[in-house]
Amino acid sequence: MLKRTEASPAPEPPHRPIGEIVGRLVDDGKAYAQAELELAKAIASAKGKALILPGLLFVAAILLAITSLSALAIGLFFALYAMMPALLAGLLAFAILAGLAALLGWLGVIRVRTIL
Repeated sequence: MLKRTEASPAPEPPHRPIGEIVGRLVDDGKAYAQAELELAKAIASAKGKALILPGLLFVAAILLAITSLSALAIGLFFALYAMMPALLAGLLAFAILAGLAALLGWLGVIRVRTIL
């Protein structure tokens, strides 16, 4: 068996037509673009699923904020109806529900920041 020496040139690769090379390049480009598109879809799907809980927290915060405004309105009504004790009860109910709504909203903001 013959051994290659330093002076002997390496065998030349077989020549392929330029059309075949360009065609393969286009096919590889299409496959790469399709893979990137699938990756982007998977990332968007995962982030969409992860944003469900913070979205529900925001909805709960909005509902509690509306409830606290209703409690304030009812408290003001009772304050006008029976003067002071009902007003204090309405303000206390408002403070509790508004604080809970603020807490839920803040938890939602923290979750969104960690996801995005």
